[in-house]
Amino acid sequence: MKTRLPFLLVSLALVAVLAACGGGGSSGDVPNDAVATVDSTPVLKTSFNSLMAVACARYKAQGQDCPKVGTPTYTQLRDQAVTFLVQQDELQQEAEKLGVTVTQKDVDNQVEQIKKTYYKGSEKELEKALKKDDITLQQLELYNLRPNLLNSKLQAKVTSNIKVSDAAAQKYYNQNKTSFTTPQTREVRHILVNSKTLGEKLEKEVKNGANFATLAKKYSKDTGSAAQGGKLCVAHGGTAGACQQTVAPFDKAAFSLKTNEVSLVHSQYGWHVIQPIAAVMPAHAQTFKEVKTQIQANLASQQKQAAWQTWLTKLQSDFKNKVAYQTGYTPAATTTPTTPATTTG
Repeated sequence: MKTRLPFLLVSLALVAVLAACGGGGSSGDVPNDAVATVDSTPVLKTSFNSLMAVACARYKAQGQDCPKVGTPTYTQLRDQAVTFLVQQDELQQEAEKLGVTVTQKDVDNQVEQIKKTYYKGSEKELEKALKKDDITLQQLELYNLRPNLLNSKLQAKVTSNIKVSDAAAQKYYNQNKTSFTTPQTREVRHILVNSKTLGEKLEKEVKNGANFATLAKKYSKDTGSAAQGGKLCVAHGGTAGACQQTVAPFDKAAFSLKTNEVSLVHSQYGWHVIQPIAAVMPAHAQTFKEVKTQIQANLASQQKQAAWQTWLTKLQSDFKNKVAYQTGYTPAATTTPTTPATTTG
């Protein structure tokens, strides 16, 4: 059972890793209770203080002292916090224009998914992880889940019209036919153990008629294949669907042994009792029909990522002269327009 939250925790705390959206900042009147304004919308000091408190809790949870005001570490942390809050405000304003919202139900569903994935659905275990990281569920939602959900929903909205035609997929296939060759594959089974002595014993038992699957389930360190009686599909010189490439000694034996022949092979992982259970399937070129869906998905993913980055760049430009900072809160990176601020430290 995990005892830490399953997130990439940067020095700022639990924050989404976003592309820099804000511009270089501009001078202007900022309310006393705000650290910045984004197109005249104030970014309140209460939000800044809350985020800094989360960051400080992260330091303490890792056995470190919270950075002291005036130190370079504190200044970097302050800049990251302000940048993050400004970026979130920019994205939120654009989301409202596009009709994109993150509801409490969206957040609740995400929390439930985290519980199922990492804590076997246990509310108690999630609470223990939150306590160990010294943050509240509300803080987790505010500084991680909501930003990530907003980011995902905005990206989906911005890229929703991207489609890859059959003609475009066919063109890509024609230009990259050598990439669509399926390597040789073969069904084998094996038992992985630590010692040569045990490997030789099991090899002898299999050759004398012992049940391979029973031995694999009892002895094999490869728990994934052991559950299948030691069965796995191997590919020579690459991968092919569920068939995986293996280390050289295993690969050599898997493709050179006769069907049902048994051999003991040593690799970096230990000693393998190997038995091919089917003939070698020859390599063959995949037809366009076989790979069309895969090509369209890959091309669409690339085009969506490019479109998203273009959108973020435009957003950065749109807000370039619409962000103003309170005295003492201007992030250092905003003084160098060619080096956008980031939240990753």
